[in-house]
Amino acid sequence: MYGELAVDAYGNPFIIVRDQQKQKRLRGIEAHKANILAARTVANIMRSSLGPTGMDKIIVSPDQDVTVTNDGRTILEKMHVEHQIGKLMVELSKSQDNEIGDGTTGVVVLAGALLEEAEKLLEKGIHPIRISQGYEKAVDIAVKHLEEICDKVEWDEKNIEPLLVTAQTTLGSKVVNRLKEKLARIAVDAVLAVADLKRKDVNFEMIKVEGKVGGKLEDTMLVRGIVIDKSMSHPQMRKELKNAKICILTCPFEAPKAKTKTKLEIDSPEKYQALFDQEQKYFVTQVKQCKDSGADLVICQWGFEDEANHLLLANDLPAIRWVGGPEIELLAIATGARIVPRFEELDSKKLGRAGIVREVDFGTSGDKMTIIEQCPHSKAVTVLIRGGNQMMIDEAKRSLHDAMCVTRNLVRDKRIVYGGGSAEIACALKVAAAADQAPGLEQYAMRSFADALESIPIALAENSGLSPIKTLSELKAQQIKEKLPILGVDCLQIGHNDMKKQGVFETLIGKQQQFLLATQVVKMILKIDDVIQPKDYD
Repeated sequence: MYGELAVDAYGNPFIIVRDQQKQKRLRGIEAHKANILAARTVANIMRSSLGPTGMDKIIVSPDQDVTVTNDGRTILEKMHVEHQIGKLMVELSKSQDNEIGDGTTGVVVLAGALLEEAEKLLEKGIHPIRISQGYEKAVDIAVKHLEEICDKVEWDEKNIEPLLVTAQTTLGSKVVNRLKEKLARIAVDAVLAVADLKRKDVNFEMIKVEGKVGGKLEDTMLVRGIVIDKSMSHPQMRKELKNAKICILTCPFEAPKAKTKTKLEIDSPEKYQALFDQEQKYFVTQVKQCKDSGADLVICQWGFEDEANHLLLANDLPAIRWVGGPEIELLAIATGARIVPRFEELDSKKLGRAGIVREVDFGTSGDKMTIIEQCPHSKAVTVLIRGGNQMMIDEAKRSLHDAMCVTRNLVRDKRIVYGGGSAEIACALKVAAAADQAPGLEQYAMRSFADALESIPIALAENSGLSPIKTLSELKAQQIKEKLPILGVDCLQIGHNDMKKQGVFETLIGKQQQFLLATQVVKMILKIDDVIQPKDYD
């Protein structure tokens, strides 16, 4: 008998495995195989999500929250991965997203393919270090070949069509792809609004993405300013201000409180009236200090007492309360205001400026937001996403993030390679040809690297309902015969496989980073030959 049945405190049965304490540590080739199996399991989950026709995943959290997405990083982040090597694959996807913003699925699929090929070489007796050395040579050749076959998109502020096409390519594989043209335009406009084209730099801190449930995805818009998910503190305050002078406070509109434990006894109406009059004096003084500074709008990080709110309305001084810290900082940068921690320090020099401040509501839902536009000191913009539910808004946020990252990459470097697996096939042919000239055992690893690159077009063909082997062999033959590295998998069944005509682009730095990161993680996994658990020291 290998185990016996037991019951916990709630009456749920579980099995006690007697031989569990006798498990042995995995070392050497067995450890390599176990690690590769864990990584390949994660990669195989992602494989079916690759490409514009890839499948979506539904992820259910422990709280029963449902997420539907095919974004690589999101799937891996929300998956419960226990194995240490599986967690490395999650970190790989995060690294690709942080550096480039796109290609999070492809980098994991490529790493899984490299490990699958490495396992075959390990079974032939080739040492992991020799495999790693071969992969290093192969990735150097592939990265250099990408620079040889890349193209350059000539765009400027008057001609942003190439940026729109590239952003649409990124959005083509997302859940929100039916609105890829509109969302691509929003992503490109947002990036160009905050970009410094001379320095080729984009400050993403100046792009804020807000979501509001209600309406349709088509109602998503770009606001050239800052959107705060708050309304005026009193419903009768003015809803629109022009050429507003803004004071930003981090002190609450309330009477000061003692910092130590105190006890106040009120045993007569006179004492109560004196306390009330003193509180009123505090509120009147605070509102007067704001009004005397010349402010037209008060934005406060904390709340207001009802008396203070009434006095603000009586003095025709609109106010917004409970504004978060990051929003406060962004507002201070955009409007040129100084953040004031005490009412006594408030003066006209610390006020910010904004051309228009307006409160907007959303139909019959009762939701309200405040839009601050025409800020003189910053080009900050906000993307306001609408959707029927929170799940759709979250997916639109992820999709727009990818599109904006790709646009930012083109601002940094105008070079592109063509998608649809065409770049991978071209690099695979180059690496395979170089392997024939390489001496030593590294040539086997280089050929394995070329085979792993071919797994990307094979996965694209599978996800598009095409015959993978037939499609790959035809594309390789075409690329060799016509010497065109722009021929890829016709995922959308347009009728030809010229990725340049189809407008399927990927940034050069994104593709290079994908190759380098995948190889780096594979080398790391191949060098792990033992996993030491705390019980090994018992």
